[in-house]
Amino acid sequence: MSNSPQSDSWRWIPGGVTAAADFVAGSIYVGIKKSNKDRKDLALIFSKRPAVGAAAFTTNKVKAAPVRVSMAHLRSVETRAILANSGNANACTGVVGIEHAKTMARAAADSLGIKERQVMVCSTGRIGVLMPIERIERAVLPLAESLSPKGGRKAAKAIMTSDTFPKECAVEFELDGRTVRVGGIAKGAGMIDPNMATMLSFLTTDATIDKRLLQNALSIAVEQSYNRITVDGDMSTNDTVILLANGASGHPGLVADSKGMALFQAALNEVTRRLAFMIVEDGEGVSKFVEVRVHGAATHQDARNAAEAIANSTLVKCAWGGNDPNWGRILDAVGYSSARLREEMVDIYYDGVVAVKNGVPSDTPPAKLKNAVSKKRICVTVDLHLGEATYTVYTTDLTTEYVVLNQSE
Repeated sequence: MSNSPQSDSWRWIPGGVTAAADFVAGSIYVGIKKSNKDRKDLALIFSKRPAVGAAAFTTNKVKAAPVRVSMAHLRSVETRAILANSGNANACTGVVGIEHAKTMARAAADSLGIKERQVMVCSTGRIGVLMPIERIERAVLPLAESLSPKGGRKAAKAIMTSDTFPKECAVEFELDGRTVRVGGIAKGAGMIDPNMATMLSFLTTDATIDKRLLQNALSIAVEQSYNRITVDGDMSTNDTVILLANGASGHPGLVADSKGMALFQAALNEVTRRLAFMIVEDGEGVSKFVEVRVHGAATHQDARNAAEAIANSTLVKCAWGGNDPNWGRILDAVGYSSARLREEMVDIYYDGVVAVKNGVPSDTPPAKLKNAVSKKRICVTVDLHLGEATYTVYTTDLTTEYVVLNQSE
């Protein structure tokens, strides 16, 4: 959860995306979305020294213009900056949208004295609306001039849309006598579904690592964090995670399969996991954080299919929202998930309290089951008893407040 404990090998520190050495950030008000009066809506993150980048993007076939531009820019040897706006997704905007995304990258590059392809651009907000690109262009230079090593929280606030709080965290650990830091920010509350959840996350580290290893490390981290969360089963056109590494800590370069690399991976995993949990906890109109565990599946894919079917079921999530331990909906979701199962072998638990044993109702008193599902944090476990594979998804309930929040403006 977001209050995950300290580790013997790393420790939590303040600073978020600017906790790592030689990273600066900031934000500025542009007025991209007219209803967001006086709320800063453009963020910039910059490495003061050369850096390499890695990223993961939405798997949606409909990709926003900034996603397409950033995917191309990621092929550059160096990546040093991220420019991101809230209030407008710049998605489904055609050739004009692509030009606007390129213009954002070019404006940031000119203001920072770097190459356009060294800038990643991200957007979040309403789909199908053209960007007020002239206002953004005018704002980038004063934004670049205001960057600060204490600006991480400002950047976290500027990328918020329906979020209710800024999401940031950072850790540090010792490596070869040097202090290495990993930090990040994220946004996301609605349209959250794996591969990837509809969200933005920007991560930084002062570790010394080559681009190939960095990409591999990020892919591992994303799989165990952002790809394990779902709020409403909807996937966005703009999902992006970017990780920049600038080597400012000064330790010898990380090597694959080394102790140092394992330590870095663990730290990165913890940062991404904590940010992912914050996204789930801030889900639109939700009242519960739910951990769905599937055990005993015949294959890894079966375990994943079953867990995601449960976590994305509207019927199941509404039952949780009403404090109803309706295990029949859970068993139904597993049944249509395509996971192999034998109904007479399935067990279902709410926080360790057995609801179903061998495919039929347990003798647990209904009041005890209702009490288990009424908590703010619950764990639902399904054991298929067909193998050794397991999979966990982090999700929420759904409430009437979610409907209200997602009505058209």
